[in-house]
Amino acid sequence: MRISAKENYSLFIKPLLWLQKRHYGKILNPAKLWGRRPTLFWLVAGFFGYLDRRSSPLSPVVRSLVCVQVSQLNDCAFCVDANGMKLAERCDSVEKIKALANWQDSDLFDAQERAVLNYTEAMTITGQRVTDEMLTTLKQWLDEDAIVDLTALIAFQNLSAKFNTALDVPQQGFCSLPIQPSEQKPTDAPTQTDK
Repeated sequence: MRISAKENYSLFIKPLLWLQKRHYGKILNPAKLWGRRPTLFWLVAGFFGYLDRRSSPLSPVVRSLVCVQVSQLNDCAFCVDANGMKLAERCDSVEKIKALANWQDSDLFDAQERAVLNYTEAMTITGQRVTDEMLTTLKQWLDEDAIVDLTALIAFQNLSAKFNTALDVPQQGFCSLPIQPSEQKPTDAPTQTDK
């Protein structure tokens, strides 16, 4: 990591660190950095906790697909690792998880998931824009309040992934599935050796 962990953290955030250690078996690498700013850490943890709540209008699988996709698009090793583990817990299809990086070329995603992933890319990739058509498509499954939740989740995951990528937060070995996108998509074009 580009910023070092502290030797001792404020009593104000020790409950968060304890909960992480209890749940994951260790303190998450980003928490070692967010923990340098206790109030900010509580705000970030509370925000994500609200977005990933049981009563969310978004299904757990959709929430996890969004988090992993944003993580992949931002090339955040920690986020792909941690969010990939949660997606693996929530999704009953290993093939779908492996296909997420190239979801446009896969028939494993239903129409709602495709609309959500398309919206996620438009919000995440620099130079792309959300269109009225995207929102109209999302409204087939989500009401306006749910779209606000979806938009907030995508924005939060971008904040998290960009924070972790900028500070070079490493993965922690939570997810053993190969869900990090490859450098290049395979092409059907013949190579020099095929001729």
